[in-house]
Amino acid sequence: MKITCDPKYNIAYISFREKTARVETLHVSDSVNIDITPDGTIYGIELLNAKEQLGDIKDRKSLVVNIATTKKTKANSSGKRSR
Repeated sequence: MKITCDPKYNIAYISFREKTARVETLHVSDSVNIDITPDGTIYGIELLNAKEQLGDIKDRKSLVVNIATTKKTKANSSGKRSR
């Protein structure tokens, strides 16, 4: 799983897998869209108000990619950040 974020536009995308198939975007609410294949496989979730929905993601073990700068930050097994 990978979370990409664009702080300028307050948008995040949670990718569960690379898009290798055609997906349909389901509009769940004004702030959530889900990319899904015809067989029901979820490829990702788009959050249109990321800060409000994710909170402070830097304290979680994750990979965060800022698409504006392509800067990547992830937590290793000890919980310390590496780039």
